[in-house]
Amino acid sequence: MADSESENNNIHRDFYIPTYILAPNASSNSLRLPDVPTCPVLVFVNSKSGGQLGGELLRTFRHLLNKYQVFDLGEEAPDSVLRRLYLNIERLKGNGDQFAGEIEERMRIIVAGGDGTAGWLLGVVSDLKLSQPPPIATVPLGTGNNLPFAFGWGKKNPGTDLSSVISFLKQVMNAKEMKMDSWHILMRMRAPKVGSCDPVAPLELPHSLHAFHRVSPSDELNMEGFHTFRGGFWNYFSMGMDAQVSYAFHSERKMNPDKFKNQLVNQSSYLKLGCTQGWFFAPLVRPSSKNIAQLTKVKIMKKQGEWQDLHIPPSVRSIVCLNLPSFSGGLNPWGTPNSNKRRYRDLTPPFVDDGLLEVVGFRDAWHGLVLLAPKGHGTRLAQAHGIRFEFHKGTADHTFMRIDGEPWKQPLPENDDTVVVEISHLGQVKMLATHDCRAKSIYDPSSQFSHDADEADSDEENSVNEERRKFGAADTFKIPDEVDVSSLS
Repeated sequence: MADSESENNNIHRDFYIPTYILAPNASSNSLRLPDVPTCPVLVFVNSKSGGQLGGELLRTFRHLLNKYQVFDLGEEAPDSVLRRLYLNIERLKGNGDQFAGEIEERMRIIVAGGDGTAGWLLGVVSDLKLSQPPPIATVPLGTGNNLPFAFGWGKKNPGTDLSSVISFLKQVMNAKEMKMDSWHILMRMRAPKVGSCDPVAPLELPHSLHAFHRVSPSDELNMEGFHTFRGGFWNYFSMGMDAQVSYAFHSERKMNPDKFKNQLVNQSSYLKLGCTQGWFFAPLVRPSSKNIAQLTKVKIMKKQGEWQDLHIPPSVRSIVCLNLPSFSGGLNPWGTPNSNKRRYRDLTPPFVDDGLLEVVGFRDAWHGLVLLAPKGHGTRLAQAHGIRFEFHKGTADHTFMRIDGEPWKQPLPENDDTVVVEISHLGQVKMLATHDCRAKSIYDPSSQFSHDADEADSDEENSVNEERRKFGAADTFKIPDEVDVSSLS
């Protein structure tokens, strides 16, 4: 009993936020702490993620902490929560409350859900442009869990009991801060002459991450006669057969949600769909007209305002633009280039804060299996500060794309029109990471890779130099009101 009481006191001392900080109308008699907590946390949980795990985790956090500092994303959106909280903190600071100011300085955020839920939170924090944006830790409650895995929080669904949650809170308190690049994506296509165009029929763009938003008529990116969309991502953009398999999985889950409430079942279903979609036997069942080189012209940014063509090998059926060294549940398609690749091709390891995307190609699923080998990697095509895909009329009428695990079926031009997808660097956000995480910072001396890494890797890639390019972005990370948050896991 004494041990339990001592543990509760420690939780209050380290993580508890008083109600008057969280709620503007709270009673002045609400609990006040003698000292500022070491690591005050805001907790956001997608209660519909991970089957029943999301709801169980929500209850455990609320039992341990102030219930007003733990939020169910199914009940209130994070932008509403954070606006209310930070406006209240500013009011308290204006009234001379130093305690509120120190809470703001030490604040950390925990988000529990899939990569989509985590991306939603990251986007909201970015859009609010807080003077002291809190760093974010991610709890893996989804299927892929690439974000939490890259930053050391694991990829398996966590325990939801008291001891597991207390252990996680202590890890958050001891975690290090890292910055992570974010990327802006712009898509432009000709407006249809007839039919609905919000979104462009029959296009269902991914809104569970950072919703593509139609550019307003007054935006400088707007072009007469075209529909222009803009959005963002944190992990990756991909196109081709891997996105096709993902699209089949999401379509099946949407039609039969009761069959996809278990992480292991989800992963086995995904593998089965990879077989039925022909990803393992692509050379036999997939026409070459749908290979990347036949679908699109690819350009990368070399200098500000200048583009150069990127050669895509004709056998590549999937192309991935990576921000993190974690893809498809923890695989690292870029690997670590050896000293020759660094010297002659100017390739670097995959840092998460260097303003570079790693561009990788795959022929089929068997090619992807090389990632399971210690030094395995895909076909390294380039590292770049920006990349552009230009689609013209061809033999295919559609392709498949996805950002951070959210896929869509993209119609391609039927006449002389062009569909353009352009990706550029947007900014950075602060993450929380364990000290032995996979994600590496270019500014951290301890994260530098040895020069003899991957000495046996392949020479089939093409060299590209790069320069940084930044691209302004609007308020693109707000999730539409009509979206069911259960689709974010």
